[in-house]
Amino acid sequence: MDTIYITGHRNPDTDSIVSSMAYAALKNALGDRNYKAARLGQVSDETQAVLNRFGFQAPQLISDLRTQVRDLDYDTPPTLSAAATISRAWQTMQANKISVIPVANEDGTLYGMLSAGDVANYDMTSVRNPQVGEVPVYNLLSVLEGKILNEDMQLREVVSGEITVALPAGRENLVFSDPNSIVICGDQPDMIRRALELNVNCVIVCQAEVERELLEMHTETCIISTPYDAYKAVRLICHALPIERICKSKDLVYFHLDDFIDDVQDTVLESRFRAYPILDDEERVVGTLARFHLLRPRRKRVILMDHNEKAQSVRGLEQAEILEIVDHHRLADIETKNPIYVRNEPVGSTTTIVADMYQEKGLMPTAKMAGLMAAAIVSDTVMFKSPTCTKRDIDIANRMARIANVSLDELGKAIFSATCGDEKTVEAMLNTDYKEFHIAGHDLAVSQITCMDSDRLLARKEEFLEAMRQIRRTRGLNTVVLMITDVLLEGTQLLFVGDEEAICQAFNIKVEDNTAFLPKIMSRKKQVIPMLSALWG
Repeated sequence: MDTIYITGHRNPDTDSIVSSMAYAALKNALGDRNYKAARLGQVSDETQAVLNRFGFQAPQLISDLRTQVRDLDYDTPPTLSAAATISRAWQTMQANKISVIPVANEDGTLYGMLSAGDVANYDMTSVRNPQVGEVPVYNLLSVLEGKILNEDMQLREVVSGEITVALPAGRENLVFSDPNSIVICGDQPDMIRRALELNVNCVIVCQAEVERELLEMHTETCIISTPYDAYKAVRLICHALPIERICKSKDLVYFHLDDFIDDVQDTVLESRFRAYPILDDEERVVGTLARFHLLRPRRKRVILMDHNEKAQSVRGLEQAEILEIVDHHRLADIETKNPIYVRNEPVGSTTTIVADMYQEKGLMPTAKMAGLMAAAIVSDTVMFKSPTCTKRDIDIANRMARIANVSLDELGKAIFSATCGDEKTVEAMLNTDYKEFHIAGHDLAVSQITCMDSDRLLARKEEFLEAMRQIRRTRGLNTVVLMITDVLLEGTQLLFVGDEEAICQAFNIKVEDNTAFLPKIMSRKKQVIPMLSALWG
């Protein structure tokens, strides 16, 4: 089964990471094993501290859900060695009903591509020019089902020359006379003797015995017997060549499993090959891609946690299949092609919703997972002081804490003490919990840092403002806001760059040097974004 990714929003906070992990664990515990938690950005110090405390690894990092080559039902034909015979390649094509086959080096990396057209072109050329060079004797014996009759020639590795069928001739000048020949004959002792006396490169005896006297002649000629007639022998000798001699090995167009279909389609439109080799991360051949494979690709499947806004979700979401949305934010702009399961509840933490789902399914999270979930609820509700916090958040957090045998107060202090340190850059702190919003034609970014000592951060105010100006220029935003939310003060120090009039009107405040204190303002989702949305209509 293909993996179903459960992912939170970009710049994930603790609730986003934990709710994804907890929901994946719930889904898998119910019998499905193909759910996998993922993240869209680096985990914050706060989240990493929580993960370390309860013994969890951060989820897999993904950056794009666009359809890739690995999502296609591409072909997996046999891959032949470059040393394989043309005969073997043709048999393989016929057996598998394919017209193109990959050719690989000994280590499995790509050597070239062999098509039925390559074989046909070589066949037509060999009719006019029946000359072969350095055909491995091993290959000859294989395709002719033959054996070497003169033991002295067992050490010969290759044979070359013009293929000549020895027929009776009335005139001497019509009989073969070039030592650089491969002579085909039947029960013709005189022809065999002539060939041996000339020291031709090879004599192939078709459906006949060779006299002992001839085999004992001193000669450098390799004598091979075959059960095939002369016509078949001629064709099979040509087919004994290694396919590396005729396959396309230069200017190859190939793709990797991780290549995006958007890019693949552009390349395919610019070329006219029947099939394209597909390589893995180690450059080994894993299959072939034809044009019709691009018509109905399998889309990646995803469950969105803690968000339902395209700007906050994974890149390439429009090419993915959204199966579910579990969230506690306002409904935004994500659209789906089919009806899906949506669970959106007005609680302080998405993890609260997931914990309820455990109970509804009659399952109890492990002690470690319960501790992780308790920490996520404490984090997202700012130790239950956020206006988004509900009685359900408090009750479920206490229940998870009892299962994990941890103290919520001690957990909260540990979480918010890890939020900011003097060694961190302001850019790193700004990006930890950063979200962009598009409201009534206004492009806005709001970053939030929750701490227990806002004065330490305000001492770096000018650094923050300069970094915010850079973000505004780079991202083309109207306004960039930083909320430094102080748990102990139960309020937010607001820093902003951009539309000062809008900030003053939305919060009915006067600002000084791009800064203001907002008492009782703890939630971006419930107190900041709604105020700006109401202002801009």
